[in-house]
Amino acid sequence: MRIPVYDPLPEVELLWPELEEAFRRVMRSGRYILGPEVEAFEEEVASYLGVKHAIGVNSGTDALVIALRALGVGPGDEVITTPFTFFATAEAISLVGATPVFVDIDPRTFNINPDLIPSAITPRTKAILPVHLYGLPAEMDPILEIARSHGLKVLEDCAQAFGATYKGRKVGTLGDAGAFSFFPTKNLGGFGDGGLIATNSDEVAERARMLRAHGSRRKYYNEAVGYNSRLDALQAALLRVKLPRVDAWNEARRQVASRYNELLSDIPGLVLPEVSPGHVFHQYTVRIPGRRDEVQRALEAQGIGTMVYYPVPLHRLPVYAHMRLSLPQAERASEEVLSLPMGPALDAENLSRVREALWGALKGL
Repeated sequence: MRIPVYDPLPEVELLWPELEEAFRRVMRSGRYILGPEVEAFEEEVASYLGVKHAIGVNSGTDALVIALRALGVGPGDEVITTPFTFFATAEAISLVGATPVFVDIDPRTFNINPDLIPSAITPRTKAILPVHLYGLPAEMDPILEIARSHGLKVLEDCAQAFGATYKGRKVGTLGDAGAFSFFPTKNLGGFGDGGLIATNSDEVAERARMLRAHGSRRKYYNEAVGYNSRLDALQAALLRVKLPRVDAWNEARRQVASRYNELLSDIPGLVLPEVSPGHVFHQYTVRIPGRRDEVQRALEAQGIGTMVYYPVPLHRLPVYAHMRLSLPQAERASEEVLSLPMGPALDAENLSRVREALWGALKGL
């Protein structure tokens, strides 16, 4: 039996009667875009996060783009961010006409290194965009202090970190806004694309709502060039079923990570992640210096699914290669990281299979 890197079906089976009821409710409502289901979901997410506004949009990428514009970021501006993340983080910056400025990562956390941010600030810097990679919150206190001292906005990329906490507060509520994704593999995953912007700012929320609906507050009275980025009612209804379970699922992920650390601690050649209280382990990612690709192939041969997040740091992609940057920690991470199977339903038998496969792969190399 193959062990996938993530399997969404146990959650679906567990909640099938409620999901089916939600599906039928929406199908019979005649309201399929925005409407009461989306409004109810936004209210429930805002309450869960402890934030004033939650604005549902079409995807996590749109959440980043619209949040950046709502924060006033545009052509000629610079946004400081990490090079070790999914392309959408930097793509969103470029799409609003700004320039991503990449700052190297902390090798322990894989998140942006706050100590390196001040030297990257220029007169054109408008915002900092930290990513809570793999579900581990970035070091927000120093990031927020740097932003305050330089008059910068902070947009949190929470695509992999729904429910994660930093010093007791939910990520996405610490900066000026937070952007979330409900891609099916996420900790709170939908059944298609979906995203959300969280903010305590009335002004940012109003502008985000306008931009998601073609730049209009009133239909046919367009004030700006916006987007068709309205969350589907069906996605909202299905996510409402999942939302009350997300904390329990995140705790189960932490338990899986703790068990991994126990099982893998004696295997030479592995660097394991730390299990911290606020980490929600969207991914359980190890380092395998020098032998990552061979180990991945050996695991694949034994039916163990893995992924490399991410094989190329953003500054090395063709679209940004002209920057000619050297960011050694991100470059090294891209050669060493391997994400193992992870999910709240991963059981002891499968964890043991992963351990034995890893042991055999590293012993045989």
